Amino acid sequence: MQGSVKHQETIDYFLKIVWQTVANRYNQLVTDFGITQSIGYLLINIDEKEGTTVSQAAALLGLKSTSLSRMLRQLEKSGLIYRESNEGDKRSVKIYLTALGKEKRQMARTVVKQFNNYLNNHISEADKEYLVKTLKKINQLTLNYKPE
Repeated sequence: MQGSVKHQETIDYFLKIVWQTVANRYNQLVTDFGITQSIGYLLINIDEKEGTTVSQAAALLGLKSTSLSRMLRQLEKSGLIYRESNEGDKRSVKIYLTALGKEKRQMARTVVKQFNNYLNNHISEADKEYLVKTLKKINQLTLNYKPE
């Protein structure tokens, strides 16, 4: 590495700090609904008709299935989801939304839509396209990275 790099100058620092700020803001916005940003994200991404497997849900949240189980127990206890064995594969469990879960999902969708409209009103289309392109490139480079 050439010279010393201050952590405040690294790409990963900015990725982390921006995501933390967004997540914290979402948590502030959804707290009145009795959910968190990660719960809202999970609810939004559970397939309405087909359900979502626990492993798919874990991948969405960037968690291991075992780490997700505490959250799922809490959501089940709160009446937001229910779990059933997957018809095609009895070892696999699928998550479905209850009526209350669908209601909370709609609230979370509204928050996401309003926040993204706000961002879209303050960031040009060209800047947004460049940002997304750059983030995809960083993601791919990260996946390809092999230390020397």
